[in-house]
Amino acid sequence: MSSTEINVIEEIELDNPILIEALPGIGHVGKLAVDSMIDELEATKFAEIYSPYFPPQIFIGEEGMIENMINELYYLKDFGENKQDFIFLVGNTQGVSSEGQYEICMDILNYLEKFNINTMYTLGGIATGQPVENPKILGAATDVEMVEFLKESDIEIRYNDGGIIGASGLFLGLGKRKGIVGACLMGETPGYFIDAEAAEAILIKLSDLLSIEVNTEKLDERAEETRKMLEKAQQMEQEMMNKSSNQDVDDLRYIG
Repeated sequence: MSSTEINVIEEIELDNPILIEALPGIGHVGKLAVDSMIDELEATKFAEIYSPYFPPQIFIGEEGMIENMINELYYLKDFGENKQDFIFLVGNTQGVSSEGQYEICMDILNYLEKFNINTMYTLGGIATGQPVENPKILGAATDVEMVEFLKESDIEIRYNDGGIIGASGLFLGLGKRKGIVGACLMGETPGYFIDAEAAEAILIKLSDLLSIEVNTEKLDERAEETRKMLEKAQQMEQEMMNKSSNQDVDDLRYIG
């Protein structure tokens, strides 16, 4: 394999679909949200993407079965109150080099050009480095109208605050050059574990923007597991701090 390959499973016709990208990133926030959408809305896979720019490895899944490094495209027709078509880009990896990221993103956009995509949303996490009780959703967009649209849904806009690294940023930038209006939604997350709570928050905001309904019950269950894990981690941290403090006192008494 010398270049990115797009294996089409089903030839489809769509009417100006909205593209939603959510590849693995910080806290797997976007990936969890869109995987949940695909599952709950019963979207259909129509293409698989393989690339020499993916990591040189495979996953070992259940019962010892291997899984290739892959990106996948799903579609949904005439959904929601606006009877909108959608394309979802998901997968278990991104490109491992700068060149690879550009190559893969451009190849996918070139392939999707025939569907006349006018709007896209990319999803990801923004790391806080510390626990987040009620994760906020932050946004950035390719034009003023989209920024205002995000504000109307109470999404906090990022100003002069670094960049958006990886596919979530590149798809917006390259898409803008092709005339596609786009926005990135970023869920606050500690950044050091898979964060279902932030994923649920981003899914609720995205559903609002798209005027669709998605059952978040399963994701809420995973979010509750996340909350319990976080509470346990905080408890362990506090116990270690208390133990360290007591040890310091004992040492001082011994020296005195």
